[in-house]
Amino acid sequence: MTWPYSVRIPLLKDVRSQTPQAICELAPNNVSSNLIVNHDAPPFQNPGLRRAMALSLDCRAFIDILSDGQGDIGGVMQPPPEGVWGMPPDVLQTLPGYGPDIQKNRSEARRIMQTLGYGPDNRLKIKVSTRNTPFYRDPAVILIDQLKEVYIDGELEMIDTTNWYPKVMRKDYAVGLNLTGNTLDDPDQNFYENYACGAVGNYNGYCNPEVDKLIDQQSAEPDQEKRKQLVWEIERKLAEDGARPIIFYDRRATCWQPYVKGLTIMVNSVFSGARMEDVWLDK
Repeated sequence: MTWPYSVRIPLLKDVRSQTPQAICELAPNNVSSNLIVNHDAPPFQNPGLRRAMALSLDCRAFIDILSDGQGDIGGVMQPPPEGVWGMPPDVLQTLPGYGPDIQKNRSEARRIMQTLGYGPDNRLKIKVSTRNTPFYRDPAVILIDQLKEVYIDGELEMIDTTNWYPKVMRKDYAVGLNLTGNTLDDPDQNFYENYACGAVGNYNGYCNPEVDKLIDQQSAEPDQEKRKQLVWEIERKLAEDGARPIIFYDRRATCWQPYVKGLTIMVNSVFSGARMEDVWLDK
């Protein structure tokens, strides 16, 4: 079998043509591609600049280019129907940066950049750091292209895998294209790991004590519907703060030979099912 969740659409077509007996399943995986901006690196302490960057994004274009349209636009929590806690599309579109009118969003972004002194004749030059693997590198190239629409010229900085996580954890970067894989579809795991003040996965230094209180509040709420409303309130605040703009959620395939039995492809985490305790070979 292939490495789980490692086959993108173009490669999936090759697998099916060259190995017609293979069984392939395309599934969501609760991994988001996202924009991380170091809040402590000049000039990115300015929330207006971070908002302009978020408004520059055309999320659907990433999905169409990289995955032949097979992907999902979502917020911090995995989007439905596979994600239990994610916002439905009509609610998500009310958040900053998720409105469907891309040209309107970018016009607003350019106005923000001009108030900060940037424009056609004074463009902001940055490095866009990312891990040197296709799942990171390919969307980073598209990100750089889209940032040009708001007077930001990016240079791709590819980081070897062994150095990527130490680099972002010590905040030795300004702008990055990051992937966040959640171990399960639950707000506690995601919020406490990636967005709470000082969290281990909070690579860009985001910290909002008000959001931290809401994270604790939703964690203690026993009613699932009430908890979901709190989760969506947190989602809104994270989007308004430009905490970590989520670009898209990928869908990838796993392929295996027919004699591999008992394999279940999970839809809420690349980590779920990794023990494969029920998998066996009929050979």
